[in-house]
Amino acid sequence: MSGSPKIHKYKSLSKVVTRLRDELRDSDSGGSNFVLLYAYNGTGKTRLSMEFKEAGKRKKDIERDTLYFNAFTEDLFSWDNDLDNDAERALTINSDSRFFDGFKELALEDRIFAYLERYATFNFKIDYESWRVVFSQEIANPKYRPNSNEPERIIQDHIKISRGEENIFIWCIYLAICELVLDGAESYGWVKFFYIDDPISSLDDNNAIAVATDLAKLLKKGADKVKTVLSSHHSLFFNVMCNELKKTRHKTYFIHRGKNEGVFTLRATDDTPFFHHVAILGELQKASESGALYTHHFNMLRSVLEKTATFFGFKDFSDCIHGIDDEVLFSRALNLLSHGKYSAFAPKDMGEDTKELFQKILGEFLDRYAFQLPDLTSNKQKASSV
Repeated sequence: MSGSPKIHKYKSLSKVVTRLRDELRDSDSGGSNFVLLYAYNGTGKTRLSMEFKEAGKRKKDIERDTLYFNAFTEDLFSWDNDLDNDAERALTINSDSRFFDGFKELALEDRIFAYLERYATFNFKIDYESWRVVFSQEIANPKYRPNSNEPERIIQDHIKISRGEENIFIWCIYLAICELVLDGAESYGWVKFFYIDDPISSLDDNNAIAVATDLAKLLKKGADKVKTVLSSHHSLFFNVMCNELKKTRHKTYFIHRGKNEGVFTLRATDDTPFFHHVAILGELQKASESGALYTHHFNMLRSVLEKTATFFGFKDFSDCIHGIDDEVLFSRALNLLSHGKYSAFAPKDMGEDTKELFQKILGEFLDRYAFQLPDLTSNKQKASSV
């Protein structure tokens, strides 16, 4: 990457939204069709998506303009587990939401299933009278015997699907509605923007790649009709989207919330979609120097070492620190301390001994690999403040 990318500072999410909407102005006038945002969990991505939606409502003579997908979209669905009989489990739909405008009249099952069959093996049926979704799957028939009249496989109804399967089902509904928007369905004629926040938080890497590829194909088809903002903390998904959309009019940013929670920064990453891995190291170095170290920082450090090992073709992340003093101790510490359920949302202080160990591991790693680490809030960088 040539030169230092400009850092833009904003004092509120509403100011960030103004910047994003400016980026998505008419592409014939130099604007973009897509804005891709990478951010850590806890940055405020979901709140940003809602602020973007609300900004559309505040425009003169416009009731709304954004069809969004985020954690709130998933909340439009809830389970009826039939606790009395444990037999007729179903996913209920909050039909009062305007997200489902035209849903019943347009009968989306075929469009939904066209996506769902790419990612899952279960089937579904929507009851529009009760607004319930019943799931089924084909299973081996326990009564089947060779030369018997019993079929080899049977359909099992009213199954309870996993949380990940539920998420992908809801995502397929969103994709089907996006198709309707791009096909010009009158019920969704108000949509000018798609805002998609972390659609694949529960998916494995194979499905993450498939979802990103399918999404990019759909969005590119309708780029002249609807503009899109996409935010994610999932590095693989983000990178695939960057590669899929690299020939379109787009912007990519690393969005960061500093120590002062009211200040947000946008840093362009157009030439380096994986800049965020280096940014993680910058965060870890800053935390190490200040002593504000928490248990989840070990998870972050191990993640960086694993990606570095993959880049250099090593078999294991520990190869990144092979040959240094205390190699065995460092490797054991990373294995042990990065496997706890440490959350950035409920940070726990490291003990003093653990802090010292972390600082030694990070220091040895940075001495060996000469990363040019960013300072996301440094006055030395060229920055604008809004």
